[in-house]
Amino acid sequence: MTNLSPWGPAFLSGVLSFLSFPRFDLESLAWVALVPLFLALENQSIRRSFWLGGLTGMIYFLGTVHWVTNTMIRYGKLPALVSYPLMFMLVLYLASYAAVFATLIVFLRQRLGFPFFLSAPVLWTALELLRTYALSGFPWASLGYSQYLSLPVIQIADITGVYGVSFLVVLVNAAVAEGVLAFRRRSLYRSAWIAVAAAVLIVALDLSYGAWRLSEDKDSEPPTLRVGVVQANIPQDVKWDARFRQATIGRYERLTHDLASQSVRLIVWPEAAMPFLFDEDKFFQQQVIELVRAEGVPLLFGSPAVTTVGNRLRMFNSAYFLSADGRVMGRYDKMHLVPFGEYVPLSTILFFVDKMVEGIGDFLPGQDDTLFHLREANLGTVICFEVIFPDHVRQFVKEGAQVMSTITNDAWFGDSSAPYQHFSMAVFRAVENRVPFVRAANTGISGFIDRTGRIQKTTGIFVEAALADTVRLRTQTTFYTRYGDVFAYVCVIIISLMILFALRKGIDPKEPANA
Repeated sequence: MTNLSPWGPAFLSGVLSFLSFPRFDLESLAWVALVPLFLALENQSIRRSFWLGGLTGMIYFLGTVHWVTNTMIRYGKLPALVSYPLMFMLVLYLASYAAVFATLIVFLRQRLGFPFFLSAPVLWTALELLRTYALSGFPWASLGYSQYLSLPVIQIADITGVYGVSFLVVLVNAAVAEGVLAFRRRSLYRSAWIAVAAAVLIVALDLSYGAWRLSEDKDSEPPTLRVGVVQANIPQDVKWDARFRQATIGRYERLTHDLASQSVRLIVWPEAAMPFLFDEDKFFQQQVIELVRAEGVPLLFGSPAVTTVGNRLRMFNSAYFLSADGRVMGRYDKMHLVPFGEYVPLSTILFFVDKMVEGIGDFLPGQDDTLFHLREANLGTVICFEVIFPDHVRQFVKEGAQVMSTITNDAWFGDSSAPYQHFSMAVFRAVENRVPFVRAANTGISGFIDRTGRIQKTTGIFVEAALADTVRLRTQTTFYTRYGDVFAYVCVIIISLMILFALRKGIDPKEPANA
């Protein structure tokens, strides 16, 4: 980018990146979204590369996570003058990964002569893995998620996890950029041809694998389970208002009765579906038990559970499983809590920070990956935020879950892209483990995802619905289920060796005069 300002292409990369995600769902843009950034980085200093990458990341994540202000303003009761700066701080944190990405690929190009296609996909994958765990983890809008509708492309996730799809997308971007750079210089660099050929070959192998896996699944006849989900669409403003308690329960009773008449073998209600503490309020507890007994269908539903630690009341965000005769057969306590929503991290240091969302107590994390046992299958469930963590879901399947459910309350997000982005991540959890997913959300999106990531049925958002479908149970254990994020960790090792070798090399990178 010698004659043009590099800031425009870097900005464009950010725009193309967020347009590839829901609600826009222009997933094909992801395959070229980073090309302008790569072109802008050519012949740039390491210092400027940091800022160019940061600009791309800032626009990318501003376009994908801007919805957090709805939660802070409407439900956290924070003024807009506070909420927007907080949102911008989150965006800057996420953008720092893109800044580091741009800095290191330019450093490796200058120090070792590595073309983008060798370093970029490996580094991007390693940074996405880091983002999954750093500061309790926030792997929202990882690049691979943009492809959730491209079934042949994403089947490789049963080996590599979502990280492999991110790797592939960045590889294609880097190869295209190498080809464009060679063409602009009117010289056919050998590395550019290698990059393009390698990308074409790897994409062809990925698509062939995807076609084979889809065909294999289509030809199989696994056992099935008919499941119903209730989306009661209870406004968040009245959810815990005692005046609406009976009306809320009545709505769940009516929708559950509709599903029971459709021969379902399991009914799933959303996170914190009941507007009371199930263990504590015996009157309303009995009302739910009698409903289950009357319909004769097992029920999975969310409700907070309470405990006392010292002299302090503490909460669990829990899922209860009731048998067809109304007995409580188990409870799962959410293990991966939402920072500043369900707990304050480093609370002894950040004692002045109140929770972002007004709640009814401080939540404790659960300790066990609890499975529930139906006559037909073993059922695992994750609650809300947990579904975005690949390894967490993997543990349930590794322990024997044949069908997974995720219960959530996306009312916090309002009418934004967040419910759609949240739903799209469950598609990858299904593919990674070849397990069907059942999703029940208070205000949507609720629905069913099959073992290949195909979305079978969905509801809209902010509508009342009772949805039933038949899911095909898990019958195999994938490489990903057995071994987890091996692919991503290999990328971490490779890029670490690249950087170490570059640091040990005694030749300093040449900084352009305009650095």
